[in-house]
Amino acid sequence: MSSKPFVLAVVGPTASGKTSLGIELAKAYGGEIISADSMQIYKGMDIASAKPTAEEMQGIPHHLIGILERDTSFSAADYVKLANEKIRSVLGRGRLPIIVGGTGLYVDSLLNNVRFSEGGSDDNYRRELYESAEKNGSGSLHAMLSEIDPEAAASIHPNNLVRVIRALEVYHVTGRTFSELKAESRLEESPYDSLIIGLDYTDRQVLYSRINRRVDEMLSRGLVDEALALWLEHGRMKTAANAIGVKELFPYFEKKASLDECIDKIKQETRRYAKRQLTWFRKNERIKWIFLGEFDKKTEIYKKSEKCIANCRNV
Repeated sequence: MSSKPFVLAVVGPTASGKTSLGIELAKAYGGEIISADSMQIYKGMDIASAKPTAEEMQGIPHHLIGILERDTSFSAADYVKLANEKIRSVLGRGRLPIIVGGTGLYVDSLLNNVRFSEGGSDDNYRRELYESAEKNGSGSLHAMLSEIDPEAAASIHPNNLVRVIRALEVYHVTGRTFSELKAESRLEESPYDSLIIGLDYTDRQVLYSRINRRVDEMLSRGLVDEALALWLEHGRMKTAANAIGVKELFPYFEKKASLDECIDKIKQETRRYAKRQLTWFRKNERIKWIFLGEFDKKTEIYKKSEKCIANCRNV
C-alpha cells in the first residue's frame, strides 16, 4: 500500500450527479469537498455555475467555491496552488480530501503534479491580442494558436479567450510553446495516491435530458436576474464572462434575441460542453467509470462508487 496521502476525485460532465455523489462519499468516509470547477470559484454566479446550496452541502465543508471576484483572472496554475493548500489542510485535520468537479484541466493538473512554468508576461502584447479579438473575433486568435501550437489549440476551446491568449503570450515571451512547457512540467511524480471516479450515462439522451431540466431549474431560481447583473458589469469581467448560462443571455438583454431563443442556446451550449468534458476525461485511462441508468437512485449510485473504491483501495 502506498505511503502517499490518499485523495479521492469525482469527475464527469455537467449534470451527471458529481456534487451529490461527492457529498455522500464525504459523509461516509469523513471527507471534505474541494471544488474543481472553473466557474464556481467566482462570487455572484451561484445559479449559473450550479453551486451547491447550503442545504445540498448537508454540513460537509466545501472549499474553493465563491472565493474570487468576477473580474479576477484565474488559471490552472492558480488552481493547483490553492487546491494543494486545501488538500494539506484537510489532511491535517485527519479528513479525506475529495476533489469534485468537471474542469478536467484542473483535476489532471492537480493529480498529475503539473508544475506550470510561469512563462513570463507581456501586458502590452496581451492587450494587443484582446484588441485583435474584439476586432476580428476570438476565432482568429485560435487559428493563430493552431499554427504555433496545434496541441494546445486542440485542447482549448476557441471561445476560451483567456486561455488562448495566455498560450500565445507564453510563446511570444519565451519562444517556446505552451505544450512544450507543459510536457516538461509532468516529469515530477505526484505526491498523492489518488482514485478518480467518473460518472456517465449509458444513454447519452438521459444526460441531455438532465441538462435540459437543470437549465429549467436554474431559470426558476432566478438565472435571468443573475445574468443581468453580470451583463451590467460585463466590461470588468474576464474569465467569468465565459460562463455558460450567462453569455447566452446577453443578446436578450441587448434586445437582439428573444428569451426563448437564448434559453434554447443555453441548453445547446451546455450539451456541447458536456460532450467536450467527456472527450477530455475519456483520454484519462486512470478514471474508473460508473455508468448510470435513467432511474438510478442516489443510494444505488453510492453503492456502485463504494464498490469501485473497495476494488481499488481500502480507504
